[in-house]
Amino acid sequence: MTEVRMPSASAPSNPLARLLAGVNRGVMHVVAAVAAALVVVETAVLLAGVIYRYALHDPLIWSDELASTLFIWLSMLGAVLALDRGEHMRLTAIVNRLSDKWRIWLETVAALIVCIFVLMIIHPAVDHASEQMAITTPALEIPDGLRAAALPVGAILMFLAAIARMASRSSVRQVLSAVAVVAVIGAVLWIAKPALLAMGNYNLIVFFVLLIGVCVAGGIPIAFAFGTATMAYLTIATGAPMMIVVSRMDEGMSSLILLSVPLFVLLGSLLEISGLARTLIDFMAALLGHVRGGLQYVLLGAMFLVSGISGSKAADMAAIAPALFPEMKKRGSKPEELVALLSSSGAMTETIPPSLVLITIGAVCSVSITALFIGGLMPAVIATIAIGTICWFRARREPMPDVKRATIGVIGKTLIAAIPALALPMLIRVAVIEGVATATEVATIGVAYTIIVGLIMHAFMKHIDFKRIYPMLVEAATLSGAILLIIGMATSMAWALTQSGFSAKLVALMQGVPGGGFGFLLITIVIFIVLGSILEGIPAIVLFGPLLFPVARSLGIHDVHYAMVVILAMGIGLFAPPFGVGFYAACAIGKVSPDKVFNRVWSYLAALVVALLVVAAVPWISIGFLEH
Repeated sequence: MTEVRMPSASAPSNPLARLLAGVNRGVMHVVAAVAAALVVVETAVLLAGVIYRYALHDPLIWSDELASTLFIWLSMLGAVLALDRGEHMRLTAIVNRLSDKWRIWLETVAALIVCIFVLMIIHPAVDHASEQMAITTPALEIPDGLRAAALPVGAILMFLAAIARMASRSSVRQVLSAVAVVAVIGAVLWIAKPALLAMGNYNLIVFFVLLIGVCVAGGIPIAFAFGTATMAYLTIATGAPMMIVVSRMDEGMSSLILLSVPLFVLLGSLLEISGLARTLIDFMAALLGHVRGGLQYVLLGAMFLVSGISGSKAADMAAIAPALFPEMKKRGSKPEELVALLSSSGAMTETIPPSLVLITIGAVCSVSITALFIGGLMPAVIATIAIGTICWFRARREPMPDVKRATIGVIGKTLIAAIPALALPMLIRVAVIEGVATATEVATIGVAYTIIVGLIMHAFMKHIDFKRIYPMLVEAATLSGAILLIIGMATSMAWALTQSGFSAKLVALMQGVPGGGFGFLLITIVIFIVLGSILEGIPAIVLFGPLLFPVARSLGIHDVHYAMVVILAMGIGLFAPPFGVGFYAACAIGKVSPDKVFNRVWSYLAALVVALLVVAAVPWISIGFLEH
C-alpha cells in the first residue's frame, strides 16, 4: 500500500555521495525558504485583491495574474520538497515484505525511474518555457515564460533530489543492476512497438494498467508512475512530442480553481495551531465524550464541520487528527482504527461545500455552483449516518469511558469558546452561496480570519508556539506540491486517454447500458470509484464530466442529483486502497502504516457504498431542497 514517507537516507558511504548529499541539503534549505515565502506572498497578494475589490471597490487587475504566476512556482518547489523529504505518495505493501537487500534495490529502481522521467521532461519543459516567453501577460505585461520557467527549474531540482537519495542509499552494483533492468523493460516495449500499435486501444491496458501497476507495486511515487506511463505511451504508441506532457502538466497545475489548494492546506494548519479546531473539538467532546465511542462521533462531527472550513480533504484531516487522536488513544482506541475512520470520514465529506470538487464540477459541467452547495449537504448527512452506524456497532465492544458527563456550565463555556470556530464555516458557505466571493477568495478570508482570531485568543491564553509557523509554511508548500503534481500528471494522462478515443468509447458504452437512468447511475458509480482511485477527483471530472453529464440529462437525471452520485463515488475511490491517494494521506497524517489500516477500512467503505446507493435511488436527497 502507498506510504507517503519514504525511508530516511542512511549516511553516504563515499565522497561523491557525501558531496551530492551536502549540495542537495544546502539547495533544499533554500528551496524550503523560498517555498515558505511564496505561501506568505501568495496569501498576501490574494488578500490584497479581496480587500481592494470588496472593501475599497478598486480592483487590483494584476493580483490574480501575479498569484497565478507565483502559484506554479509554489507547486513545483513544493513537489521538489515532497520528493526530497520522501512525502510523495507511493505503494509500500510489497516493498515492506521484502528483505533489506531487495527493498533497497527497489528503492534504487524507484529513484532511477524518477531521475529518468525528470530528465526526459527537462528539455521539453525548457522549450515550453521558451515558447511562453513570446506571450505577454495582459495585466503585468511580463513574459509568461517567467511563470512557465517553474517547470524546468522544478524538474532539475527533482533530478538533484532523486539522484542524491539514490547515491546515499545504493551501492554501485545496485545502481548498475537497476539501470540494466529498466533498460531491458524499455527495450522490450520498444521492440514490441509494432505489436502494440496493432493492438489499437487495447494497448492502453499495457501502459495504463500493467505498466502503472508494476511501477506502483515497485514503490515508485504515484505521480511519477502516472508520468512514466504517459511518456511511454506517447513515445511508443503515438509519437506525439514530449512537450505535450509538459504543457498538460502546466495546464493541470495552473487552473485558477486550484489556487485555493495551498490556502486551504494553510488554513487547515492554522486551525490547529490557532486553537480554533481545539475549541470546536472541546465543545463536541463536552457533549459526547462520556458516551461509548463518543470521540469517534466527535471526529465525524468535526470532519463534517471542518470540511466547510478548509475545502481540502488533506487539510480537513490534518486539522482534526492532531487534536483528537492523542485523547482517543488514551481511551484505548487503536491508531489503525482511528485512521480507518479518518479516511472514510474524508470520503463522506466530499459533497460538503465549499469542496473543490463541487466547484470544479460546476465550472466544467455548467451546473449552478449555488445549487450544488445546497444539494451537497443532505448526501453528506446520509453518509455520516452510515459511518456513525458502523461506529456504534464497533463501540459496543469497547468499555465505557472513565469520563464523567460534562455539566451544563462546562458545555456552555466550551460553546462560547467554540463560537469563532463555528462561525467560520457559516462565513465561508454564505460568502460562496450568495456569490460574494470565489472559493479562493473565501480561503484567503478564512486564513485572515483565523490569524486574527488566533492572535486574539493567544493574547489571553498564550497557546501559540510561533516556532511552528515556519515549519507549517514549509509543510503547506510540500503537501500542496505533492497534491498538485499528482493532478498535473493525471491531467497529462487524461489527455492521452482522450486522444486515444477511450473516453468517447466509454460514453458510447454507457449510453447503451440496460436499466435506463438507474442502470446508468450504477455504471457511473463503478466507473467513478475506479476513476477516483486512479485519476484523483479534479482530472477525472475534467475528463469525463462534460461527456457524461449530457448523457445523464438525456436519461432524465437531474444535474445536481447526478453530480452528488459522481462526487460520492469518486470520494469512495479516492479513499479506497490499494490506489486511493486520500487513503494514504490519512495514513500519513495519522502516522500509521497503511498495511495496518488496510483490513479495517473496508467496513466503513461498505457503509459508504450503501449510503451512495440510497442517494442514487432517492433523488430527493440531492434536489429536494432546491425547490425551496
